[in-house]
This record gives sequence, C-alpha cells and structure tokens, in this order.
Amino acid sequence: MSCSGRRVSQTFIALGSNLDDPAFQVLRAFDELARLPSSRLLTHSSLYRSAPVGRLDQPDFINAVAQVETALAPHDLLTALLEIEHRHGRMRAYPNAPRTLDLDMLIYDDLQCDERCLVLPHPRMHQRAFVLQPLLEIAPDCHIPGRGAVAELLAACAEQRIEREHE
Repeated sequence: MSCSGRRVSQTFIALGSNLDDPAFQVLRAFDELARLPSSRLLTHSSLYRSAPVGRLDQPDFINAVAQVETALAPHDLLTALLEIEHRHGRMRAYPNAPRTLDLDMLIYDDLQCDERCLVLPHPRMHQRAFVLQPLLEIAPDCHIPGRGAVAELLAACAEQRIEREHE
C-alpha cells in the first residue's frame, strides 16, 4: 500500500520505436513514464537494437523495458500509455507497421486477464528476445505468470538477433 492508502503494484512496460530517431523516442518515453500520476519509474534497461517481427520491410527497432511502481489500475495505466504513444505521433495504420513509439504493458503484478483491450501478461512477450533480454537485465529473477522464468524463455529465442546499444 502507498501512503495514500491505494494499493501499489509493480509493472513492466516494453518500449519500442523504429521511426523519427528511435533512441530519442525511447529515452523521451522513459521521462514520461517517470511523470505518470500515482507512479514511480523504478528502473529501466539499456537500449537494444532488434530486427522487425512480422513485417520485415522496415527499419530495425530500438527496444527497452521499464519497471514502474504504480497505484493506477491496469486499465488506467493502459490509457496513460496510449496517451504517451499519441503524443509521440503513434499511428496504427496496420498490424506490425513502423512506429514512433510502442508501449506495451508486459506484466502487472501476477495479474492474468484476457479482455478485448487488455491481455496480461502480454500474450507474445515470452516469444520475443527484444522483450526478454531487456527484462532479464533489470529483473533477473522475473517469472512471467503462466509461462515461467524469463531466463529460460530467452534461451528458447536464441535465434533472434538483438544487440545492446547503450546503457
């Protein structure tokens, strides 16, 4: 519980960009996550470069993961993340399109939910090195509810190219 009496939760958020100076987009988004209401940015990973998934005819992505402590409910946090994406000029032209910023809630405590607008844990995170590697960097003992240890899941993604960019 926080001092205000609201329950405080731990969440991990994936960040990704491959348009309009992707590293700058992700670094700016860290600052915006730090200013979320009723929340505190605890840490974030280094930046990583990865090849696109799904639609391959686009630039590489810069990816990272942030750990946030929040008193926001999951749907309120999702709304705040979508607002940040919008401020960065995010367009949703088609699935797997290039983007200025993508923010995905990966884990929210141990919550498991499957709703039209919110699925937790993120349904494909366990298959993506560009999520698992930065998550492992900041939370080496992390387990994905219903999936297992991040370190073991990352080993199954060994064929996916990911390179550390900066701290």
